[in-house]
Amino acid sequence: MSPTTTSGGPVLPEAALSIFSGALRDAIAARYQDAPEGEIAFEAPRRPEFGDFATNAAFSLAKIARTSPQHVATTLIADLQQRTPKLSELFAEISATAGFINVRFQPEVWQAAVAHIVRDGSNFGQGASRNQRISLEFGSANPTGPLVVVQGRTCSIGATLANAMKFYGYDVFTEWIINDAGGQLDTLGRSLYARYRQIYDPKFPFPEDGYPGDYLVPIATVIADSDGKRWIDEDESGWLSYFSATGRDTLVAQQRRTAERFGVHFDLWQSEKELQDAGAVQAGLQRLIDDGVTYEDDGAIYFRATQFGDDKDRVLVRRDGRPTYFCTDVAYHYAKLQRADRVIDILGPDHHGYIGRLKGLAEALGYPRERLDALIAQQITLMRGHEQVSMSKRAGQIVTLDEILDEVGVDAARFFFVLPAPESPLTFDLALAKEQSNENPVYYVQYGHARIASVFRNADAADVKAAHAGAALTTLVHPAELALARRTAELPSLIANVVERLAPHRLTRYARDVASDFHQFYTECKILTADRDERIARLSLCIATQTVLARVLNIIGVSTPESM
Repeated sequence: MSPTTTSGGPVLPEAALSIFSGALRDAIAARYQDAPEGEIAFEAPRRPEFGDFATNAAFSLAKIARTSPQHVATTLIADLQQRTPKLSELFAEISATAGFINVRFQPEVWQAAVAHIVRDGSNFGQGASRNQRISLEFGSANPTGPLVVVQGRTCSIGATLANAMKFYGYDVFTEWIINDAGGQLDTLGRSLYARYRQIYDPKFPFPEDGYPGDYLVPIATVIADSDGKRWIDEDESGWLSYFSATGRDTLVAQQRRTAERFGVHFDLWQSEKELQDAGAVQAGLQRLIDDGVTYEDDGAIYFRATQFGDDKDRVLVRRDGRPTYFCTDVAYHYAKLQRADRVIDILGPDHHGYIGRLKGLAEALGYPRERLDALIAQQITLMRGHEQVSMSKRAGQIVTLDEILDEVGVDAARFFFVLPAPESPLTFDLALAKEQSNENPVYYVQYGHARIASVFRNADAADVKAAHAGAALTTLVHPAELALARRTAELPSLIANVVERLAPHRLTRYARDVASDFHQFYTECKILTADRDERIARLSLCIATQTVLARVLNIIGVSTPESM
């Protein structure tokens, strides 16, 4: 059987690389008997003119051969050509550049990739079930105000990762933690009470440590409309719990509505207070005590965090008997580790020290450190063109996520929030996000999808139907066609990379690359040409491209317009 086919069908890029790897391993073993066996790794070369893929296998052999990697690479290529001449049926070029062995596929390999995408449709790149559950927590906020831009970025990153992991084959359980167990609820109650009193007496003092935003005024107005002056003559002991609970419940409900509007859904909204009331905090604490990783000092209970790599031991229970925030984390992560095969937290800025602490906690609870991961979503600077938008929670100058959605829409917000790596600061230009130009990355990508839809509207229905069969693709030989085919075929490996490295930003970069390659193809290759075979093949390539673009945008949480 010719190496250009497997099981009677054309060879896909992955299979072609596998065939080349086997041949290269045999060539290495024959020439360098002392060379250790190992996997041949491939990656895209720095410059596309070098080929489709490259391997640095020659570098590890240079010391054994006592010569340069370039000489090793050249020698191995000569051996391959002599030992396995049929590789030429799969590879148009095998060359050595600066010690790397570069390979370029024959057009038939990329044609097979296009046919594969067209055949699989929306299932292209989807992984089989991995029978593993992932607990993904990416929503966390004090229930003391509306969601702001920082939570918008965290939600975008988390929801994108959740979608990618589900597509990859994981069972993903998404979680939001409501931080309602600390003193901030009392502060919220006093702030809301002050707004309520100011309805009747504008000079009523506002707490110095209160939450100064105007978002409490409507809640206070509802209380005044329903209860009148009932609370004016009450002592704090009479009104504090009511105003704290009312403020919390109202604001959490608002946060949930905003998240839903943003297209972000959580399987669990976990209240810290409920964890305490259910005895989970005490159970987690007792587990650490029983395992001998705590001690008492001056009436407080400490976790021996330094025993697990932290820079100092951490207080679990204060001298007055109140659990710390970290103690609640013990309870929550203990519960998550019991019900999931892997736990991932997406944390806000300035939590870098927390990553090692959480991994140490997992180890202390009897689980491998690698079972728990954390990702930091860094700070955001809001710009409107060249003007920075002021944001200060302390001064009450907050920019809510709803305000962002009102201004730029869900699509732009979801895309822009994921653009840079999570650990990198984000400069979000609101003016750019609203532009209908190629400078706006989400517009540029969506325009690619809409442009393909326009091609289909102008094509003959019989041609589109034939293109969906993906059978006659031999005319796809133009460099722009092959570049686009190669790009679309990257989707499965890209999804794997996003999931394994927790790198959702690579999806936005990939979407722009696919759109760019399509626009280049559209410019250089007339799609609805007079030649029927060429026309149908190019329509098949359009189908593959739209399939991939739609999948990536769906994972990011962005719509796929048919027109712009």
